[in-house]
Amino acid sequence: MAVSLIRLGLRSVSANLERSAAIVSSASVRKQIKLIHTKPVCHNGVCYLQEKSWEGDLSEAASSALRRSYSKQHGRPEEDRRKQQSDSDSDSDSDTECKGLDRSDFWRRKMRTVHNILDIDKDGLISFNDFVLFSERFKALGHLDEKQAKEFSDIIKMTWEEQWGAIDPYNYVTVEQYLEDMHHVLNDKTLKKKAHRWLPYLFKAVDKDKSGFISVKEFKLFFECLGLDNEHAAVAFAVIDTNGDGKLSQKEFVKLGKDFFCTEDETRVSKMFWGPLHEI
Repeated sequence: MAVSLIRLGLRSVSANLERSAAIVSSASVRKQIKLIHTKPVCHNGVCYLQEKSWEGDLSEAASSALRRSYSKQHGRPEEDRRKQQSDSDSDSDSDTECKGLDRSDFWRRKMRTVHNILDIDKDGLISFNDFVLFSERFKALGHLDEKQAKEFSDIIKMTWEEQWGAIDPYNYVTVEQYLEDMHHVLNDKTLKKKAHRWLPYLFKAVDKDKSGFISVKEFKLFFECLGLDNEHAAVAFAVIDTNGDGKLSQKEFVKLGKDFFCTEDETRVSKMFWGPLHEI
């Protein structure tokens, strides 16, 4: 009789432990579900992501740690992101080739600047949703026709997939990962040619009068879409408009944008292209 009571007691304790474990596991799963983004909503040239959250979301710090962990596990594997250097023809902009394994603090400041610009929600990480929202800001200006807008969206998607892999809510790019990946992109001739193919669409989006040139006023639209101050736009334009004709052609615009990523020469005027440099 005593033995039966002991067995019954052990089964009861075991059942309680199993139920407790199930409850803890269920709560843990709920907590590990991050914000799910919906489509961006734009108004007067400013775009936002509508968000809905699940009950039991993690704290901001814990959520950030979870996203970083998931990104490492489910994003593009490191060996896939770092494609072997192609034997294809070199980029025509040979004067902007990045060489050597180490990058200067100046170059790192520039990459941090762009990471901060692309980090639309300012959580310290870049996601595909940030990329989408970035493109929506320019499309919301209304200066791209339907075909151009679709091409722009397609290129943004391809750029993300080629550089960072999976498109899902948890694949994020940290600052250090962005620095590391851009280092490899710039040393891979094939990836380098593709990395900034969306630059012409930024130009067309701000070329309001479709003249094939952008003025300082239109360059201010560019900075507005980047989330930067108009005053910075005027200063930057004055510096990069080296011939002083008050306008930039698409060729000049694209070359400045690419040069920003490639050169480590602090005297190049392209350092002003993406606004004030981020402090290390």
